[in-house]
Order: sequence, then structure tokens, then C-alpha cells
Amino acid sequence: MKKLFSILAMAGLFVLSANTVSANANVIPSNMSSTLATATFMLQDEAAAAAEDRGFTQVLKEQFIQGGAGFMGIVLLCLILGLAVAIERIIYLNLASTNSTKLKQSVEDALASGGIEAAKEVCRNTRGPVASIYYQGLDRAGDSIEAAEKAVVAYGGVQMGQLEKNVSWLSLFIAIAPMLGFMGTVIGMIQAFQKISAVGNLSASLIAGDIQVALLTTVFGLITAIILQIFYNYIIAKIDSIVNDMEDSSITLIDMLVDHKK
Repeated sequence: MKKLFSILAMAGLFVLSANTVSANANVIPSNMSSTLATATFMLQDEAAAAAEDRGFTQVLKEQFIQGGAGFMGIVLLCLILGLAVAIERIIYLNLASTNSTKLKQSVEDALASGGIEAAKEVCRNTRGPVASIYYQGLDRAGDSIEAAEKAVVAYGGVQMGQLEKNVSWLSLFIAIAPMLGFMGTVIGMIQAFQKISAVGNLSASLIAGDIQVALLTTVFGLITAIILQIFYNYIIAKIDSIVNDMEDSSITLIDMLVDHKK
């Protein structure tokens, strides 16, 4: 009897152990699956954060490198040279801008108090094309009003040429940058069709790289032209403003000299 109870007890323990093991076997995979799902979400979040941290500059650099060093390097050179010309012109034009109203008043006061020489001294101490035109007109004022007027007109043309110096180079870079981009596009398309004719079948993966390079050269050429065009329009507007000021100041100078002669 005791042997029978012992056998039944051992059988019960064995069945209980088997059930516990099977229950744990069912729990572990579910825990592992939830852990894997959590890890997957974390990796996706980290990848998205890394993509955001790259930023526009990094993406632009990668696209520029993918465009190839041939035409992309020439387009970059156009951008650098164009920006150098634009910055130099902007600095020069800002230095050439003067308060013409204040200068007119100073010259008029100097003419009234000290004569031509005092007015010339005011112009010598003032920078800008308007002061230079005033000086040339005052320097010829001793001959006649007509001579002073001719000197003002002639020197105004000289000053206008100095204001427009190197602007033609900027317009050249604006025109040539997209042309280089289009040339890179045409060459890339030619290479793509050459690969198609050599292989004999049309495969997207075969020509995707050449087409991407072709389109990138066009994009960067247009970006270069747009950037330089903005600077070009600002420079032209600045030149027009200074030229209008020069013409108005020239008329005012002649009127002042006529009054001074009287």
C-alpha cells in the first residue's frame, strides 16, 4: 500500500513538473517577442533621429559628391568666383554711397564763406563719386560755367564706369552656370543610352546612376544661377541709385556755381 502511494505521489509530481515546464515554455516566447518589438521601435527612432541630425548641409554635400567632380567642380568654381565679385562690388558700392544732402549743404556753405578753394577742400575730405564730381566741377569753375559743366559730365561717365566694374563677370557666371548643368545632363543621358545599347535591354538599375548624376548637375547649376542673380539685381539697383544721385548732384552743383558767379 505504501509502495502504491509512493508511486502515485511520484507520478503526480512528474505531471506537475511537466505542466510547469510547458507553461514556462509558452511564456518565454511571448516575452521575447515583446522585447524584440520594443528593440525594433527603438532602432527605428534612433534611425529617424540620425536622419534628422544630418541636416540640409549634410544632404547637400552628399548630393554634390554624387553629382561627380567634373561638371560639379566647374559649377562650384562659378559660384565661388561669382560670390567673390558680388561681395567686392557690394563693399565698393556701400563705401561709394554718401549723404549727398549733407555734402551739398557743406559745399554751399564753403562757397559762401571761403570760395572755390574752401569748397574743393570739403570735397577732398569726402569719399564717393558725388564728391569727386563736385571736385572736378569746382576745379574748372575758374574758367567758365560751361567748362565746369563739361567736366562734371565727363567725370560722371568715368565714375559710372567704376561703379559698373566687374559686373559683366557676374552676369557671365549667371549665364554659364545653368549651361554647364545642362551640359552635364546631356552627357549623363548619353552615357545612360550607351549602356542600354551595349547591354541590349532596358534596366532601371543600369542607368539610374547616370540619370541621377545628370539631374544633379542641372539642379546645382540652377541653384548657382539663382543665388548669383539675387546679388546681381541688388548690385544693379544700388548702381542705379548712386547714378541718379550723381545726376541730381551735378545739376545742383551747376546751379550753385551760377549763383556764386553772380
